[in-house]
Amino acid sequence: MTKVVAIDLGGTHMRTAVEGPDGMPAGVEAGPAPSSLADFVERVQALLGRHAATHLGIGIPGLARGTTCAWIPNLGFLDGLDLASAFPGLSVGLGNDAQLALLAEATAGAAKGRRDAILLSIGTGIGSAVLSAGRIVRGSRGAACSFGWACADLADAGSTRNGWLERQASGTALDAAARTVGLDDGRALIAAARQGQPQSRQALERPMHSLGTALAGAVALLDPEMIVVAGGVASEMDLLAPMIGAALDRQLPPHLHHIAMGPGHFGPGAGLVGAMIAGRQGPAWGEIDG
Repeated sequence: MTKVVAIDLGGTHMRTAVEGPDGMPAGVEAGPAPSSLADFVERVQALLGRHAATHLGIGIPGLARGTTCAWIPNLGFLDGLDLASAFPGLSVGLGNDAQLALLAEATAGAAKGRRDAILLSIGTGIGSAVLSAGRIVRGSRGAACSFGWACADLADAGSTRNGWLERQASGTALDAAARTVGLDDGRALIAAARQGQPQSRQALERPMHSLGTALAGAVALLDPEMIVVAGGVASEMDLLAPMIGAALDRQLPPHLHHIAMGPGHFGPGAGLVGAMIAGRQGPAWGEIDG
């Protein structure tokens, strides 16, 4: 009998669940991220043993190659860890957190029934993933479709730590934009823009126009049916989507105008749902039924 355990691993948190009767996460538990390799292995082994698991699905905030953690910037002690070797006898589905969030949304959420979609997760940074012809695109190194590194500025000096778009339109960038008009953070900036304050709206439009301009290249290349937005700004899409869409349409031909854009169905739980699905599918996860 198949028994799936799912883990959503972040830079500061670790959420776990076991597969419920409906195939969705049940018994969700949350705690701090592991502090060391030994801590991680011990906690996962305890979880697997408690639930007599046969399958393991894990989403990580970094690059995955097969069942190996290739690069996790905030949890470097996991780099190079092959989960299939660390936990022998299990079927392992390992993936980048944004890719697994899109797997969830395409299987049972906002992009269900779609064959081509883009997911943007806008938080401290920008995570992203692509569904193309019913399959999550992973690329040769597990890093496909990292739109946070897209650039629409020829004069930009570049950075090895953060891409241009991430520096322009992430949650961190919104916080910086807020400070230019005397506000504390991006949340306060969005609230002030909603209230019709012209300076705040103008400060907010700049990062959203940067996002739409860079995203236009991805839309032109991929011709998606929709763009799913996750992360901290997902609940604000009624305000932000017209700003992003105006920049998108300005850079695209008419047949690519007015791409559907909206928040994900699973919210911050998408990564855990995706890990559950990946765990069920195993190392070759990524095919969307239908």
